[in-house]
Parts: sequence; structure tokens; C-alpha cells
Amino acid sequence: MRKIRDVLRLGLSQGLSQRGIGRSLGLSQAVVNDYLRRARLGGLGWPLPEGLDDVGLEARLFPPPPTVPTEQRPAPDWALVHQELRRPNVTLALLWEEYRAGAPDGFGYSWFCDLYRAWAGRLAPTLRQVHPAGERLFVDYAGSTVPVF
Repeated sequence: MRKIRDVLRLGLSQGLSQRGIGRSLGLSQAVVNDYLRRARLGGLGWPLPEGLDDVGLEARLFPPPPTVPTEQRPAPDWALVHQELRRPNVTLALLWEEYRAGAPDGFGYSWFCDLYRAWAGRLAPTLRQVHPAGERLFVDYAGSTVPVF
């Protein structure tokens, strides 16, 4: 917490550059930028308000993220996700990025994957076929293929 106070002092009162503050305190420029941005969003200036202890400063700089209940998060169209996964070079990660672009407060990647697998598990089961080893050869052409010259 001491370094955060030093960043705020040097950045807000003395007007040093972020690079200079980072060099003098042993922090990266990105960390200094983040602390100063959080101070602006928290409405903090220098000198800090009287009686603002470390707990209060931390609460102003790092407020808890707003929580959205799972039921209120927008669910993607799982049938469309399933259909898109059949296309070459389409992955769950790519579909999740598109989903998050449209719904920033949506599910995280791991939860998205778990929900998709649960949905896909409810689909009609496939026919299990037994093939003795060496009797047939199966080649999977999913994704990009290698050109044959």
C-alpha cells in the first residue's frame, strides 16, 4: 500500500511521468498507469483525504466488481454454437470471444465451455460402432487440410 501512496503522490502532486514514477519505485509503467487510472475513477486527488487509511484507500481503488446472478446473464444460442463448431477452424474460444463481445457481462470461458458440454450431452446419442484393429482405416479431415501436390 505504501507504493500505491507513493505513485499517487508522485503522479498527482509532482506531475512526474508514468515512466519516471515506475523507474523510481521499481514498478512497470502499466502498473503506474493502472493505479493513476483507478485513482481518477475513485475521485481521489493529492493530498489524500484525512483519515483515509489503507483499507479505505484499497476500497476506493479496487471496488468489488458488480455481480450479475447466473440466471440474469445472457445465454448464447447453443444450437447455433453447435452448428458453428462444425465449420473448419472454428473453436469454442473463438465463439466465446464473439459471445463476450456481444455480452460483456456474460459467462467466463470455462463456464461457457461447461454449459456447452452440458447442452451437447443432452443431444441424441450417437451409434457406437466396434471395429477390430487393422480391419479398416479412418482418416479425420477436420480443420485445415494439407495440400497434396
